[in-house]
Amino acid sequence: MRTTSTLPALTTSLLALALLAAPAASASPPTLADCGPGELCLWKDAEFQGKRQVHELAGTDIESCVALPGGTSAQSLANRTGRPVTVYQSAHCAETGEFQTYPGDGTYAPRSPYRVRAFKIWEH
Repeated sequence: MRTTSTLPALTTSLLALALLAAPAASASPPTLADCGPGELCLWKDAEFQGKRQVHELAGTDIESCVALPGGTSAQSLANRTGRPVTVYQSAHCAETGEFQTYPGDGTYAPRSPYRVRAFKIWEH
């Protein structure tokens, strides 16, 4: 009498199905560690995704409206400047649009309720 074992074939089939069902490895998401001390980091998309813009105190006039480069905006931010930062929906820091001030002691906003087009860094 000849016997055949289906166990190796079944194990191989299950392993193949598991590999097909496993999600593909993806690139690691950006980390907030990419925004260093003394920096204001603005990301194009929510959840700190997309192109990142970095602004430092050394290159920014305090209490002056700084418009983001033409045609760009941000939807998430990290304020590590050590100073309060107000972000504006208006590219001219007009208070007729939406605006919000974030403390400078390490504030992270993963999803702005509006597109940020300008900001001001305050003295304290």
